[in-house]
Amino acid sequence: MMKRINFIWCAILLLLTATSISRAQQPAADEAAEKIKAIQIQYLTKKLDLTSEEAQKFLPVYNNYTREVDQLIAEHRQKLDQDHLTPDEAGKKNMDKELSYQKRMLDIRSRYSTEFQKVLPGRKAGMVFKSEREFRNIMVIHLNNQRMNRMGQGTGTHRRP
Repeated sequence: MMKRINFIWCAILLLLTATSISRAQQPAADEAAEKIKAIQIQYLTKKLDLTSEEAQKFLPVYNNYTREVDQLIAEHRQKLDQDHLTPDEAGKKNMDKELSYQKRMLDIRSRYSTEFQKVLPGRKAGMVFKSEREFRNIMVIHLNNQRMNRMGQGTGTHRRP
């Protein structure tokens, strides 16, 4: 138990140090993304109840997985249609792109599912994608709450007649 707590604290300190060192070199959006990734790693480590040995094996694999997913998402965003096509042609082309994207995402997830099972016990490996989805849902709720709070600040309370 103490090893796990020590590992988590060391990981947090390492991430905070790396974030502060690179702060001067990264735009604000990149900095925010790095902080979210650090929080996500902390959440997954706790949610999966990883021992320090499991975390040492899991985190490099998980980082490779997220790097591949992020790269695929970036490629998908870059391929937005800028061709001069008819609406029907554009619709078909976009559908094909979306299906290709989803297939590639499924391929990545399937491959890493096997990799996670190599470094974690079956129960924990089976919880990785679910825990990741839970984290995204928590973040969406948190960001929506922040946005609602900002909208209410400075503009006073608006009441509908």
